[in-house]
Order: sequence, then C-alpha cells, then structure tokens
Amino acid sequence: MPMPAVSLKNISKTYDDGKLKAVNDISFNVEQGELFGLIGPDGAGKTSIFRILTTLLLPDKGTATVGGLDVVKDYRAIRNKVGYMPGKFSLYQDLTVTENLTFFATIFKTTIEENYDLIKDIYEQIKPFSNRPAGKLSGGMKQKLALCCALIHKPAVLFLDEPTTGVDAVSRKEFWLMLKRLKEQRISILVSTPYMDEASLCDRIALIQNGNIMSVDTPQNIIDSFPSQLYAIRSKNIYNLLKDFRSDPAVESCYAFGEFLHVTVKDDINSREIIYKLATQYHAEDFEARLITPLIEDSFIRLMHENWKADLIEK
Repeated sequence: MPMPAVSLKNISKTYDDGKLKAVNDISFNVEQGELFGLIGPDGAGKTSIFRILTTLLLPDKGTATVGGLDVVKDYRAIRNKVGYMPGKFSLYQDLTVTENLTFFATIFKTTIEENYDLIKDIYEQIKPFSNRPAGKLSGGMKQKLALCCALIHKPAVLFLDEPTTGVDAVSRKEFWLMLKRLKEQRISILVSTPYMDEASLCDRIALIQNGNIMSVDTPQNIIDSFPSQLYAIRSKNIYNLLKDFRSDPAVESCYAFGEFLHVTVKDDINSREIIYKLATQYHAEDFEARLITPLIEDSFIRLMHENWKADLIEK
C-alpha cells in the first residue's frame, strides 16, 4: 500500500500557556494524488494544522509526516518538497509579477523555464500583467500569482490555506478548476476553506470545529450519513417561527438557512404531519415546507451539535 502524502497522528497544539486548545488530538491521512479539504470556520484550527505540516510550528503532542518525512526531525527536507500558500497574501508587493516568480524559483534553485509546463495554464492568465507590482494586482490575480510561486519548484505536496477567502465568485470557480488540473498531474493537495460549498469539489474532506475533527470521509458519504428527514420551511413571520420551533420538544433541530429554516423532528416517520401541525399551532402565515436533500452545511451543523451535547454530558 502506498505511503500517505500527509499523515497526522494524535496531533495537539495549545496557545497561551495551554489555556487555548487550537488542535485537539487530530489524526487523518491525505493519500498520494488526492485533493483533500479541511473544512471549518475561522478559529477551527485549520491554520495551526497547516503551520505544523509546513514545519513553521511545533506540535505539543503527536507526530506528523509529509512524504514520509517527520515534520520535526526532517523539517529542512520537507521545506524543499512542499508548496505553501498562506491565507494572507504574502508575496513581495513592490516586486513585479515576474520578479516575484523569479525570486521564488531562485530560492529553490530552479528557473521559471524548467517547470513552466506546471504553471503554464495559470501563468498565462497573469502574463499580461507581468511587469505590474504584485501589490497592484486584483484579488484574483494575486491568488494566481501566489499559486504559481508555490508551484514553481514542482512540489510533491501543495498546502493551500484558505486560498479563496476574499476573492470574487468567478475567481473562486477558476481557482478550483486549476486545482483539478493540478491533481491530474498527481500533485497531492491539502486545501482549507470556510466555504462549505467548496467541500464537494474535494475527493475527501475533514470537518473541523474548535480544534476537533468531527468527520473524515467523501463529501457524498458525509451527506448520505445524515440520519433524519430534513425540511426547508418558511413563513411570513419566520423569526417568531424560529423561536417557536426551537423551543418545541417535538423538534430535534431548527436553524436559519438563508430565507428558510432547516428543520428535523424527533419522530422521523411522521415528520411531515408534525411540521404542519406545529405550523398551525404557532399560527405560521403563508407557510411552506418541502423535503430537501441535506448539504454539507447541514451535516456540519448536526455534527457540531452532537459534539456540543457530548461535551455537556462529559462535564
């Protein structure tokens, strides 16, 4: 069986003299040639994991390897084998596009020409701006330049920490198409994002909240594991309906989702009848309810609530 591209075993990391637990006993693998997503909100622990894996931060406990190399013992070798794109744009803003790319190629003792085939599809989009200072580029163009710089030495593993945060929807879509093409070249990719809709674009994902991994599986398997019938409901007095449904003992979960409420009830067999009965009971005007297929967001919220209840029981 081939060695995982990335492996974490019982990794923990705390800050503020142990008071803040950023990463809590985390374990998962990223396989060779896999596009793996670390999905969770800000403060979930994603960046701490990335910094440990790119040897910028030491774990308090556990072990991690990248390409079979230990992140503590073999940190120098790892830095030559990985590409890292941090969440915040970190290239030299006064240098031009070409100067930035040449600089990073030189650091890794290579040239733009040597690995041009790897970045060609991406670089062609920013080539018209090759003499423009990086700080003057748009968000989408900065993103493409940063990806080129992370790829210029042909890394075995690519780490992308929230690469689409703050860019427009079109640039986000283009970026994921670029990742798909990179994956076809057998580059292992670990990407983090707070955007749940991007989870479906990964081969496998890990859902993370408060430093804890809640589930690791394919996006479809996580959706298929949703245990209850899920309804999208709405009415004219939706805020009052949210409060009423949440306080009713027949309701298992109820949360806002755009203009709808997503609702599950404890009696799954008679769920539709119960929901309409509650709507009548609480005088919902212009009430509408429909059975829907859960999304990754729904699975995330369910797992988050389950973990929260488990923590309460332990305490």
